Amino acid sequence: MVRVISVEVESFPIAGNFTISRGSKTEAEVVTCTISDGQHSGRGECVPYTRYGESVEGVVAAIEKIAQHLAAGLDRHSLLEAMPAGAARNAVDCALWDLEAKISGQSVASIIAPKIASLETAYTLSLGAPDAMAAQARLNAFRPLLKVKIGGSGDDSARLRAVREAAPKSRLIIDANEGWTNANIERNLAVSAELGVALVEQPLPAGQDEILRQISHPVPVCADESVHQAADLEALAGLYDAINIKLDKAGGLTGALMLRDRARKLDLKIMIGCMVGTSLAMAPAVLLAADADFVDLDGPLLLARDRQPGLEYQGSLVFAPTPQLWG
Repeated sequence: MVRVISVEVESFPIAGNFTISRGSKTEAEVVTCTISDGQHSGRGECVPYTRYGESVEGVVAAIEKIAQHLAAGLDRHSLLEAMPAGAARNAVDCALWDLEAKISGQSVASIIAPKIASLETAYTLSLGAPDAMAAQARLNAFRPLLKVKIGGSGDDSARLRAVREAAPKSRLIIDANEGWTNANIERNLAVSAELGVALVEQPLPAGQDEILRQISHPVPVCADESVHQAADLEALAGLYDAINIKLDKAGGLTGALMLRDRARKLDLKIMIGCMVGTSLAMAPAVLLAADADFVDLDGPLLLARDRQPGLEYQGSLVFAPTPQLWG
């Protein structure tokens, strides 16, 4: 049976704004791919990211370009060769997983995460002045794991101390989004260790991180922008202690599973992260994160409005998706 492929651009408002070292935004603009065989439909959502040269228009065009092959029956494994890793392939790959589950009646969870019930996710604090970040931390001090965006102009150590004082019992992940330099990384890592930070994410620009091989890591250092797919891992040997796997970088759940399994063989710790998107984007990532060391799937918690039905969140716990949502 010939499949029908559709693409939709949607916008979801962010509660307040979301600020990292590269700037701020007030809405999440997502692209949704739907693949239907006439009886069943599968959906996948992606978030194009300008840091990787992506745009909403470019992602839509890439999906439309592959649509004829999808209509003729292109499968997930062939898709790995037909499209490059990135947001467009993620939307298509996740739509194919969802469609397969709907046709077979076998959930994706039963295949890749049969024991999953709920996971503890980090909650992200946007970059700001120390007092503003302390206020965010104070409101969320009940959460066991906070992800702290830093790396902008100003004193990151002051930001970190302010957050730690406001949330003394929370574990902290700090994410510099490539915002540190060779001149300040050792000092910032020392402060992080002093404050009991659990993980430091992407402190230096991708490709400009060789110093990580030469300095001590008093806190484990995690690659984000430096790693997209399994083929990237060999170049990271000796630089990083962990990797952040995002479906939009890996080009879908199929590629992300390959990346996760290869990283485990290299004894790297695993974080499963996300862009700011809806529950539809988080759903496959929740299943991927079943045995992760760190989970950062709070995208819907940062939105003023999510999809319905969406994922169930209770505090910092996120539960496995229902078939009505995905998979």
